[in-house]
Amino acid sequence: MQLALEKAKLARSKKEVPVGAVIVLNNKVIATGFNKREKTRNALWHAELVAINKACKKLKSWRLEKCDIYVTLEPCSMCAGAIINSRIKNVYFGAYDEKSGACGTVVNLLENKTFNHNPNVVGGIMQKECSQILSSFFKNKRLSKKQS
Repeated sequence: MQLALEKAKLARSKKEVPVGAVIVLNNKVIATGFNKREKTRNALWHAELVAINKACKKLKSWRLEKCDIYVTLEPCSMCAGAIINSRIKNVYFGAYDEKSGACGTVVNLLENKTFNHNPNVVGGIMQKECSQILSSFFKNKRLSKKQS
């Protein structure tokens, strides 16, 4: 999770919402990502999707069934869908997302037994640190808007 947090800090430095993701296979990092929606002007480029895309290219497969993903923020429904479809084995996340978390906070797509794949999910890892970077980012953003 520490590396995912480093990626979130990198996103913040680029004026992106600070979310980072890391995909691991056999205890080795095979892909990382951070939010790139502002840079790409594309709603799809969440940290998880960037990392999943890189992992698929590296493994030359859409199946990531032996991989784990670490992400600093609870995945949204779009990212949860990508996690299900790529067959990621374990999902570890930091901060809970009260507005759009799809791993138990708002909805729980990853444990929905109607889907053909249900990864294991563990939330709240380094929750304080992961929440703090998001809180401070949005606080600074609100302050900047007030000053403009």
